[in-house]
Amino acid sequence: MKKILFLTCMLCMLSTGAMKAQVANYDVVPLPQSIVLVKAPGFVLGEQTAIFYTANNADMERNAHFLSEYVDEMTGLKLACQPVANKKKDGRKNILLMLDEKIQNEEGYTIDVSAKGVVVSGKTPAGVFRAVQTLRKSLPIINKDADKEAKVTSVALPAVNIKDEPRFAYRGMHLDCSRHFYSAEFVKEYIDLIALHGMNKFHWHLTDDQGWRMESKKYPKLTRIGAWRSGTVVGRNSVVDDGQRHGGFYTQEECREIVKYAADRYITIIPEIDMPGHMLAALAAYPELGCTGGPYEVPHTWGVFADVLCPGKENTFKFVEDIIDEVIDIFPSEYIHIGGDECPRDRWKDCPLCQQRIKDEGIEAEGNQSKEDRLQGYFTRRVEQYMHSKGKKLIGWDELLGCNVDVTSTIMSWRGAEPGAKAAKLGHDVIMTPNSPMYFDHFQTDKTWNEPLAIGGNSPSDKVYAFEPVAADLTPEQAKHILGVQANVWTEYIAAPGWVEYMVLPRMAALAEVQWMQPEQKNFEAFKERITRMKAIYDLHHWTVAPHLFK
Repeated sequence: MKKILFLTCMLCMLSTGAMKAQVANYDVVPLPQSIVLVKAPGFVLGEQTAIFYTANNADMERNAHFLSEYVDEMTGLKLACQPVANKKKDGRKNILLMLDEKIQNEEGYTIDVSAKGVVVSGKTPAGVFRAVQTLRKSLPIINKDADKEAKVTSVALPAVNIKDEPRFAYRGMHLDCSRHFYSAEFVKEYIDLIALHGMNKFHWHLTDDQGWRMESKKYPKLTRIGAWRSGTVVGRNSVVDDGQRHGGFYTQEECREIVKYAADRYITIIPEIDMPGHMLAALAAYPELGCTGGPYEVPHTWGVFADVLCPGKENTFKFVEDIIDEVIDIFPSEYIHIGGDECPRDRWKDCPLCQQRIKDEGIEAEGNQSKEDRLQGYFTRRVEQYMHSKGKKLIGWDELLGCNVDVTSTIMSWRGAEPGAKAAKLGHDVIMTPNSPMYFDHFQTDKTWNEPLAIGGNSPSDKVYAFEPVAADLTPEQAKHILGVQANVWTEYIAAPGWVEYMVLPRMAALAEVQWMQPEQKNFEAFKERITRMKAIYDLHHWTVAPHLFK
């Protein structure tokens, strides 16, 4: 009877907003490698708590302000940020963000919570930021929209020692902004999602047949003509066209702003300028770059098109190098992605200039590679050499393995996991992104009648979660070439921001645990429990979430 009375009193207090204290929970996504709860009093986070950070370090100051914003967003508590003067004194009863050279991994971190305070340590500011995300996801969420009277005066953080580091250095998400254009503001929101899930790479697909999205000062017609199409096919390449002009592009200033927005969150943007195929938008603007000279049109339909850049013309390479120069000026990334996939060679077979190039360069067919296949290898090596002269590295899709490229090219394995394993054995660095299950434009259930249109396939969260990026037959030395894992979002059929959100959430959470956790630590049933806490964060931001994992 006493228990019933006690519970009744507790519920009354909660319903009137009188219950102010909340408790943190460290069962976050991705789950840290080590969480050791300590049998001792924890820390009480309140409005008097301050966040101290390493003095004279702009990155750490920004990390402190991020944490303050997250605490406010989740709980309504407003914490001041201050540079540390005396670690022992300032850290007491407060939160201290600090660097620790003894941590080995560049993004590794520790979180130590006791009655004395909270100490967050990272090898680098990036590591501290990852720890900040873990703290953020540990906090309770007060739904201010649902309860206007709710006001948290304190949050109890149980005493704990957390140690964590990511399994893979490359942890990416991709977004195709060519097939459908998304605003700069939505791209920033997408970067926020990447940060929330502990990822550090944003692969930004900026050009394709259906639209050129990056402003070029040297080639202004790329956006004046190539950024727009006069209609879009309805459904899967049906005969119905909506007849609506679609397009847009990011100015160079917007691109720089987005680069900084990502860099502030320790995310590197890897731009993709697809070549020599998937170039119809560029050819519509500059038809002289094609084998036939056109005329060309920005297409309304999806798929693979025969018209591609002409490697027999020197002005093609001048164009490519000029574009690379502009990309380098905007994007500080070590890598530039050149695509290289789905490039038909039909035009090259009939082009006198391409055939002359093959003859002049002494290109011969070899094995199952035709002369035209190896002409693409020549094109890619030449582009890569130019990138190397500028201090950059090349990434391309796994079709590059079929056209005699140099081992210095990093391969992104999309046609399954096997090409990635093959590339690693040959000595290429590899990023694993097999279309099944890492194409998030696939359906995420086999019960598709109520689902938004997708390209096909079925890559549900459990299949994403179960993916193992390192093939069992790789030697330890070969396995080192597997740099990491990425999921891709191609947008032929994804025409709105909320639709993108639906396709990536909650699959991004499953991917995050593949990227961060050791295989033996993963447990999908436990993940399904933890994902409910992530769902609360998604809801807080009003993101559209697929329902399949939630009861």
